[in-house]
Amino acid sequence: MPAIGSQEAHNFEVRRQSLFTIDGMNPNLLPSLAWFSLVARHGSFTKAAAETGMSRAALSQNLKALEKQLGTRLLYRTTRDMSLTEAGQHLLDSLRPSLAAIELALRDLDEADGEPSGVLRVNTARIAARHFVEPHLSEFLTRYPRVTLELMLDDGLSNILADGCDAGIRLGESLVEHMIAVPITPRLEMAVVGTPDYFKRHGTPTTPADLVHHNCINYRYRGGGLHDWEFANPGSDHELTVEVKGRYLVNDDDGMLRAALQGVGLIQHIDVAVQDAIEDGRLVRVLRDWCPPFPGFYLYAPSREQMPLKLRALLDFLVEKRESTIR
Repeated sequence: MPAIGSQEAHNFEVRRQSLFTIDGMNPNLLPSLAWFSLVARHGSFTKAAAETGMSRAALSQNLKALEKQLGTRLLYRTTRDMSLTEAGQHLLDSLRPSLAAIELALRDLDEADGEPSGVLRVNTARIAARHFVEPHLSEFLTRYPRVTLELMLDDGLSNILADGCDAGIRLGESLVEHMIAVPITPRLEMAVVGTPDYFKRHGTPTTPADLVHHNCINYRYRGGGLHDWEFANPGSDHELTVEVKGRYLVNDDDGMLRAALQGVGLIQHIDVAVQDAIEDGRLVRVLRDWCPPFPGFYLYAPSREQMPLKLRALLDFLVEKRESTIR
């Protein structure tokens, strides 16, 4: 009878051989790894099953078999919830780039005939989608009838490859290694605004220091931090930030604007978001000399080398719209 240590070593060797072939990883593992990634992304067997068309029970059994084959637990399960173990989180983080690359490769096969086609996924800030993409949707989709555009609205700076996206749209030039960033909007400005009635009741600030006497509606980022209002001293390059105070905070820029329109307080927002309300008199802009222009939104994507035609089409289209705006 073999010693316990010998039996454990034998069991480990059996598991190891099930994971690898002579040429590398056992390809039979790929479907189960994909199912695991899907379940982890949804945080739910029920939601993942609905997307795949599999039954919840079949998906659960598949994941149990994967855990047995790997020799480690990937998920904590209860009757109401599930979460990743430390090993499960590590595996998911390692799988994401590879699975995203496979998905991108499959989508790019549709462009073999030289015409932009397939699903184009873009992770974009909401305000960029609202003012610089959505107004031109009809024209873009008419010009490229074989492209399906999917916008993923997200105000955080996401890892577009890990999230399975082709590109992202954010303020400022991306500094991520191996990525390019192309400006797709004119230069923008931050604007401090409030209603005429608010200024009648509380007075008009003439410098950022005066904001201490005003109720400032502020924006809370997804990570929990608050937006520090940004200014530059007129006639110089000296920049300053102000930690404003107020009785209303929100993590939605539209909600912030709606509150300002009610006369609740002042907001600092990108000028394009408040331009209509300024022009029709609902809002009044102040501290303009303290808010210089800055680079606008960029489309950022992997290297230009082997860029999919569908992404090249969107990039050229948005640059075209930018140039028509600044002429």
